[in-house]
Amino acid sequence: MGIGRFAFTPLLPLMQAHEGLTLTQGGWLAGANYLGYLIGALWYAARPPAPARATRWGLIGVAVFTLAAAWIGPFIGLAVLRFGAGVSSALVLMGVSSWALPLLAAHGRSDLTGWVFAGVGIGITAAGAIGLAAGMLRGEPMWAWMALGALTVLITVFAFGHLEEQAPVLSAGSEAPALSRNDWMLVLCYGAFGFGYIIPATFLPAFARALIDDPRAFGAVWPAFGMAAAASTVLAARWLAAWPPQRVWAVSQLVMAFGVLLQALLPNLLTTLVCALCVGGTLVVATMAGIQHARQVAAHRATRLIATMTAAFALGQLIGPLLVRGSAASAAVLWPSVTAALLLIASSAVLLVQRRV
Repeated sequence: MGIGRFAFTPLLPLMQAHEGLTLTQGGWLAGANYLGYLIGALWYAARPPAPARATRWGLIGVAVFTLAAAWIGPFIGLAVLRFGAGVSSALVLMGVSSWALPLLAAHGRSDLTGWVFAGVGIGITAAGAIGLAAGMLRGEPMWAWMALGALTVLITVFAFGHLEEQAPVLSAGSEAPALSRNDWMLVLCYGAFGFGYIIPATFLPAFARALIDDPRAFGAVWPAFGMAAAASTVLAARWLAAWPPQRVWAVSQLVMAFGVLLQALLPNLLTTLVCALCVGGTLVVATMAGIQHARQVAAHRATRLIATMTAAFALGQLIGPLLVRGSAASAAVLWPSVTAALLLIASSAVLLVQRRV
């Protein structure tokens, strides 16, 4: 999923250099992926499939669409592939969450949840490392897409044999007919989270390239983002185990808001790196905590609530990149980033207050 969702981000500077892609065009290509993620989440919410089956199909989709991007040149063609990768990534997230978390809980190993979600950060790191290598070797984006596609094929082949329907499957008819008012408040907060993180998660390497045109410098930003994402879930599961998931979610968003606001108001290489660590180090933790909290409060509605939250998250992240206009990175993202930070702070306040009610 880390590759299916975020492979484009570290390759955007390469595509700017080799193919003349603008920041606005990059926003539309990212938006295609996020629209696919939204469609995949809505599909899952409407008719929850068997979790392992959804994961298998999602893995196949990520592999096929990522590999095909190496040979698809036109803007529209790549947008279609990014859309497909987005749909597939939603199936992977929802499928794994519905399959692995109940399985771990049933075996008394919920402490391993952090390792499950660390996979997203590992995928982001792999994408960033391949993008960094391609930039340093002055390679074309095609070779990076091929390498990422080959990696997803290997992951898919490895995972297939381990995905068995061991967790109970909830059909749409077994869910509660409607979500409660508190459920919808969580949906809104998760949507604000999706909008809040997405601008740096889409454009950070491009921001860094605008500041210094050295692939060793701007290319290192995304691997740092990914490593922070991978390590944070494991550390949070260990160090914050006594915290309620809702508090973990809220505090994660506050740290994220700081990073987003800092980079927008004081754009330089240091603040860009700090933003990468703040956003990367909280993105997957907030995702994990939000899903854990939904499972705690919704009981038999959990699958539907998580899918609806994911759809709201996808809608929020779809809107973010489409607000970025122009070619000067600092000017193009200033107000969208300030808005994102304010939404994250407001969402955190709601979560912390709601926790006391």
